[in-house]
Parts: sequence; C-alpha cells; structure tokens
Amino acid sequence: MNPLLFDFPSEFYTERLLIRMPMPGDGKVVSQAINNSIEDLKPWMQFAQKKQTEEEIEINVRKSYTEFLQRDDLRLHIFLKETGEFIGSSGLHRINWSVPKFEIGYWINSCFSRKGYMKEAVEGIVNFSLEELGAKRLEIRCDPRNIRSRAIPEKLGFKLEGILENDRVSTDGETLRDTCIYAKVIKSS
Repeated sequence: MNPLLFDFPSEFYTERLLIRMPMPGDGKVVSQAINNSIEDLKPWMQFAQKKQTEEEIEINVRKSYTEFLQRDDLRLHIFLKETGEFIGSSGLHRINWSVPKFEIGYWINSCFSRKGYMKEAVEGIVNFSLEELGAKRLEIRCDPRNIRSRAIPEKLGFKLEGILENDRVSTDGETLRDTCIYAKVIKSS
C-alpha cells in the first residue's frame, strides 16, 4: 500500500502530554525552546550548531508539516497537556514502510528536562507506532556519551544491539563519533 493512503491520527495524548504533528505557526515556540536550550543541544544536535532565526525555524516546521502529510517523515511536537507549553520535539524518522520500521529521535527544552517528560513522550510514540502504524522495528540511535539520551531506551526496554564505531562526524565537525543502536523488535506471529 502507498504510504500516502495510510490514515492515522495526527495527534495523541499521554498522561501529561499532547503529542501532535508540526503545524504552520509552531516556529515561534520551537525557536524559543531551541534558543533556551542551545548549549545543552549543541554537543548532540546538528541543527544547534548555529543560531537560526525564527523565520528559518518556521520554514523548517512547514517542511516537516508537508513531510508528515506525505508520510516521508513523522516529526512530532510535544506540549504539556495542562498548560499548552511546547516542551520539545520527537518523531519517527528514517521510515521504511515495507517493514514497517522507524527511528525515534528527540530533544527537549532544557527547562523541562529531568521531569520524565521525554521518557513519557517516547513511550507514547512507541505505543502510537505499534498500535496505529503496525511497527515491527523501532530504533533509537544516540552518541554513547549522551547519558541522558541513552537512559530513555534503556528504561523503555529497548535492547542495545551494538555500537557503530567511527560512524559519524561530531556535530562540531572535529572528530569521529560512535553511535549506539537501541532497538525494539516486534516478532510476527
């Protein structure tokens, strides 16, 4: 089946969070969150290497919106259910619909970290991908040095399948970095 024909919700809830597709107009809150967290994001995220304008981020959000509709990439924005505050971004990337297989990526506004929000969001995204998308394989990739990022798949029962050595260039372009690959595999019956 053509992925464009897949119908599934564009938003869902967890206990404390609203998780939804990116929407035009989200650029302002995403920009504020990135700028608030730039020093925490810089060691791990390519997009945090240079300051972006609110307009540049809005363009990126709108591209993500169209990619979601085309089912090429399923970026998700995370908001507190109670207040509506934007707290971070996640999503299902590197999609292979024929499996179906997805990679979960994530980042959080620093002022909301260490409260369990991202673990809750990723758990909700795992459930969404299993129940709504029929996922058979989920991956989380991260730098071995990113202890807080690694804690999420470990707490959610993902298996560390391996560490790819010298797999990528560091975000500052200065050194080679390794990549941990965590996976959750759903066996067909």
